[in-house]
Amino acid sequence: MKTLVCNTPKQFEYKEGEKPQLTEGYAILKVKRIGICGTDLHAFEGTQPFFSYPRILGHELACEIVEIEENPDFSVGDAVTFIPYFNCEKCVACRNGKPNCCTDIQVFGVHIDGGMAEYIRVPIRLLIASEGLSFDELALVEPLAIGAHGVRRADVQTDEFVLIVGAGPIGLGCMEFARIAGAKVIALDVNESRLNFCKEKLGVDFTINAIAENVFERLQEITNNDMPTVIIDATGNQKAILNAFQYLAHGGRYVLVGLQKGEISFSHPEFHKRESTLMSSRNATRQDFEKVVNSMKKGLVKPTTYITHRVSFDQVKDNFESWLDPKNGVIKAVVEV
Repeated sequence: MKTLVCNTPKQFEYKEGEKPQLTEGYAILKVKRIGICGTDLHAFEGTQPFFSYPRILGHELACEIVEIEENPDFSVGDAVTFIPYFNCEKCVACRNGKPNCCTDIQVFGVHIDGGMAEYIRVPIRLLIASEGLSFDELALVEPLAIGAHGVRRADVQTDEFVLIVGAGPIGLGCMEFARIAGAKVIALDVNESRLNFCKEKLGVDFTINAIAENVFERLQEITNNDMPTVIIDATGNQKAILNAFQYLAHGGRYVLVGLQKGEISFSHPEFHKRESTLMSSRNATRQDFEKVVNSMKKGLVKPTTYITHRVSFDQVKDNFESWLDPKNGVIKAVVEV
């Protein structure tokens, strides 16, 4: 079978690989769609934390089951996606219902080879039924689940002002589920076209361009000087992460969905007097995946509006680097296999 391997940063190579064999507890899937995410782009750039080469990228996947042992939930021919965080099921996090931050987690396409291949092998326990969704929709379940998990971590309430920093695909997912939770959503980014997308396609309440506007003053104006009670970072940019501490309301919660390699520092007195809460949000759980699927089925989220670029598997190598350039207006690129 054909695979696409990232041998080193900025170097892809198509290779022939062996089709995976069926083993107990696993299913063999034919890959139909691959969503390209920030993790893939950062891995290609050489800026992704916790990453090693060579690696087959890809973990936002829509697939068809081609081989599976007899079980009551899935059959050959079913359309599926899956939870791409392979957890140990034994550690303290897994035992406490947090498999998304398993101590020995193996993220598909990050720690182990992923879905830029014709066929893959996945644990049956991690499969997610399509519930009638298309392959395009299924390929966007995982990134939206990341956003849903971040919003759930923040415990967003109706009518809260929620500032989402970063209007990439993960930030857009955070905005969607903050909106569904009833929040007043504020999108902060430096890319005006992405901010326009937030307003026109997602119905975001407020947008702020961090380059063109005074962010602090705009937030005061929007919130009547209260400032946002929830901030969610979806940039993974150290400067953006550190800047956002000053935007947090007293009693507020700050959730880091984005990941960067450096240290975080902030004024303890300022943080303390607000009785602030700082937390990370890693990956997502089955609860989040199911919420995304249900939200799509109800029409609360329309994921296909995110797809701006589409190529065949044979075209990925030649097109991938162009998706890093903001001038090309990529929201979500999808690969058809």
